[in-house]
Amino acid sequence: MTKAVMVELIKDKASLGTKVQAEKVFDCIMDCAREALLGGNSAILTGLGSFKVVSRAARTGRNPGTGQAIRIPACKVVKYTMGKRIKKAIG
Repeated sequence: MTKAVMVELIKDKASLGTKVQAEKVFDCIMDCAREALLGGNSAILTGLGSFKVVSRAARTGRNPGTGQAIRIPACKVVKYTMGKRIKKAIG
């Protein structure tokens, strides 16, 4: 689902007058989640799931073209954990 489709759904389901209003709502939600993650907190969207920043350790990988071992540096990534409702609905 694209941002445009989500904005249209928000406009319809929240009975907002325009797409501009719906896009502001969407952008606000994304900004709040982004700020929480950048601040070291998790972003929990009840029913959907939670997002948190975790550290990934350095590791050895393989170049798929040559098969040569390469070093993959440590980094931080966002981890998503599915909410109970979504998990139950998917099966």
